Formats: sequence, structure tokens, C-alpha cells
Amino acid sequence: MIETERLRIYPATLSQMEAAIASETDEELKKAYQEMLDGCLQNPHLWEWYAMWMIELKDGTHIGDLCFKGLDLNGVTEVGYGILEKYQGQGYATETVKAVVSWAFDNPMVAAIEAETDPGNKASQRVLEKCGFVPNGQTGKEGPRFTIVREK
Repeated sequence: MIETERLRIYPATLSQMEAAIASETDEELKKAYQEMLDGCLQNPHLWEWYAMWMIELKDGTHIGDLCFKGLDLNGVTEVGYGILEKYQGQGYATETVKAVVSWAFDNPMVAAIEAETDPGNKASQRVLEKCGFVPNGQTGKEGPRFTIVREK
């Protein structure tokens, strides 16, 4: 578990992921959550690199989630995150991303972290920039890609 001043961030358990899949009404999110669970089950020793992570206030209120999209042989992972609309604009995304970047770079296998965001999602792009990510000139399925590299 990662704790910040206001948040608790942790990989979901099998039952939490199954419940999220069962209750999700958006088919794209349902598919993404199932892919995360499949990654966890295929790579149980790398659970945290495939699992949905819960983002909660210290009082246990669920405010969003994030995920890493595996960890490749070059030490690169991708992070994706979302904060529920009611909690947006309060710095929770920035606090979350800073915390998970620090956590990931504590692992010596991690060399870089990537993220991509919708071209029109300036708020998410600003979160990435505040957390040290820089545009890498590539565009993914969701939009421009950003990268942060481990300091040497």
C-alpha cells in the first residue's frame, strides 16, 4: 500500500477486481478491467504490474483507480489513471501519479514509465507534466504519449 498525505493507493485483490468487472456498465472499461485481471492471473508474481489499483481517501472513500500495463523486458511500464468526476480538480490525480512514480522507481527493474492521454484532455496532460513526464513525440491509441525516465 502507498500512503500519501490524503490518500491510500493499493493493488486490488482478486475479489475486488471481479466485483469491479461485474458492476461495470461501460463495455470498454469492463474489457480493460478483464484484461487487467487476465494479466494478474497469467503473471501472479507480477500482480501489482497488472492489477487495478484502488485510490481512496484516508477515510476509505473510493475516488478513482489506476493501473500499470505490465512491465516489459526493458524495464518500461505504462500507467493509466482516472479520478471520479466528483473528486477532480482537487489535486488527487497529481498526488496519485507522483506517489506511484516514486513507488515504481523504488524497483530497480523499472527504467521508465509512460502514459498517454486524449489530445483534448489538457488536465491529464498537466498532471503528467507536474509529475515530471515529458511528451515523447509518439501518439498511441488514446493520444499523445509522455515518458518519465529514472534519474541516474
